[in-house]
Amino acid sequence: MRVPDETGHPEIEEMELGVLFSALADPVRRKVVLALASDPDCIRHCSSFDLPVTKATRTHHFRVLREAGLIRQVDLGNSRTNQLRWTDLEARFPDLLKLLVAEAKE
Repeated sequence: MRVPDETGHPEIEEMELGVLFSALADPVRRKVVLALASDPDCIRHCSSFDLPVTKATRTHHFRVLREAGLIRQVDLGNSRTNQLRWTDLEARFPDLLKLLVAEAKE
């Protein structure tokens, strides 16, 4: 059973492959993950992504990514930063992100 922490992030051992695949099935969410994957140390604000959706829909997409364990969000009051959980994902599902990035380049 997935029990996110107080900020909505699952622990590494709680990450489920099906939940990650479901989150990645949406092209908008895949775009966010691929943008963050271009630099594993990258930290970006939600508004810095050029997403063709409303603010409410963007918020939903980031929540799905956070709850799946793909990103770590830090609340800064009136904004949030996002960082790919590269190390955690690599530990739980080795080479999954490399496969995703390689597939996107084809």
